[in-house]
Amino acid sequence: MVTVRKTKKSLLAVLLTVFMILVSLTTACSSNTEEAEQNSAKQGEASQKSNEATTYPIQTDKKLTYWAGLNSNLAGIKSSLDEVPFFQEWQKRTGVPLTFISPTAGQQNEALNVMLASGELPDVIEHSWINFPGGPEKAIKDGYILKLNDLIDQHAPNYKKYLQDHPEVDRMVKTDTGSYFGFPFIRGDESLLVFQGPIVRQDWLDELGLEMPTTIDEWYTVLKAFKEKKGASAPLSFLSDGRLAALSNGAFIGAYGINLGFYLDNGQIKYGPAEPQYKEFLATMSKWYAEGLLDKNIATTDSKTLDANIITGATGVSIGNAGSNLGKWTPLLSEQNPKAVLAPAPYPVLNKGDVPRFGQYDNPFAVNGTAAITSTSKDPELAVKMLDYAYSEEGHMLFNFGIEGVSYTMENGYPTYTDLMMKNPDKLAPAQALSLYIRGNYFGPFVQDKRYSEQYNVLPSQKDAIQVWKTEAKSTKLPPITATPEESTELAKIMTDVDTLVNEMTLKIILGSEPLSSYESYMERLSTLNFDRAIEIQEAALERFNKR
Repeated sequence: MVTVRKTKKSLLAVLLTVFMILVSLTTACSSNTEEAEQNSAKQGEASQKSNEATTYPIQTDKKLTYWAGLNSNLAGIKSSLDEVPFFQEWQKRTGVPLTFISPTAGQQNEALNVMLASGELPDVIEHSWINFPGGPEKAIKDGYILKLNDLIDQHAPNYKKYLQDHPEVDRMVKTDTGSYFGFPFIRGDESLLVFQGPIVRQDWLDELGLEMPTTIDEWYTVLKAFKEKKGASAPLSFLSDGRLAALSNGAFIGAYGINLGFYLDNGQIKYGPAEPQYKEFLATMSKWYAEGLLDKNIATTDSKTLDANIITGATGVSIGNAGSNLGKWTPLLSEQNPKAVLAPAPYPVLNKGDVPRFGQYDNPFAVNGTAAITSTSKDPELAVKMLDYAYSEEGHMLFNFGIEGVSYTMENGYPTYTDLMMKNPDKLAPAQALSLYIRGNYFGPFVQDKRYSEQYNVLPSQKDAIQVWKTEAKSTKLPPITATPEESTELAKIMTDVDTLVNEMTLKIILGSEPLSSYESYMERLSTLNFDRAIEIQEAALERFNKR
């Protein structure tokens, strides 16, 4: 545990404590927590003195610091957030000057940990606080971020109204004890909750006289034909970091009635790799790998390799997003082969006519991009007012559509992106151009508008994808539950051992270095890791969530 110390007096107190009673950082954390609670209490008292609605732009001579990652779509285009037109306009509209701090891409978690350890915190931090060790309640208790209930009640009327109008979201964005911990990214329409699934070379299916596959057996036939008749060296390939993460939403494994992680089964929490059906899934994947139907590098395939596989025709089936994959691969593939056609495919099932039970489905509260205000913020009230702007009508339009007359125009009451976005004169892809002027295509503290998606997914295949990828996953999706700080430590220890075992044995069996019969010994080892306790902790967290 790390403690924030900002004054010599505090540092001396810690040193004396360590010297006198040899207590480690736990005591220091307690002291830091008291400081955060005092700060929060002071802000609560101050907030009750003001009930006036905020008028933008705010007249202030204060400048806030803001920590957030740079959208990957802007790599090579802009080097920092203060160069991005959206963030310039945001400051202009709110009247709050911001100094931006961005971690190196791909190293956000490491950078955050270093920053928390240093004690030098910005005013606002965008992060997936729901995944903070011990949950956001622990981050509040340890003195990193503020509990925002009073501040939101007094200075965030737009956000407060949204939560009042959407009680199902309100339940998701607070802790079990009712603490609001940040301004979240919310997907504002049911149509925005599904955006990923299987993708197949439709032109190959047509050429070979094959129907769109729906069952595991039909997929086997298709993959075999792609290998033998189209020369695909990696018929099925997808992103992997050694954990088959691309299958975690239910692609292929969902056909066996399980998922790769925790899920709901008639209200009961289960963990896919601990269920008997996992052996059937491993048997299929092992067979496909042995026959060359799976990418031989399936354990290490990164995005660059996957892109190359798709574009060169080495791969005919993958799993990806409608925007960042289907939308990117289609034009790149067409440049190489004008006749090539990519299409969304339904999630596989075992029996013809079954409705897929598992698939990608997001909660309205999308976890990533929650903006929390730190306990050391120079002016928490100002930070709250600035963040609340995004949930206003004007702020909603800025975050989703940008600047009227520049990035969009109103056509018959519909905010329509301009050619600067969709047919960029500098040859920027829509995803890149949009990322300069909006946040609608990336997570952050605002409510995403479905009208963004309706225009972003311009290809017929992208528009079809949302319907094709529909499943019953909503009934199996866990809400954003959190363990208590004490439970979190225990759960993390158990799941570190469980995940290590599962990942190791899964790859060994699929790659053929271990026989399928090893599954029984794997299950025996799993039972020694106190896994039942992990289920108990998750069930307790779910029960608390349901009582919110």
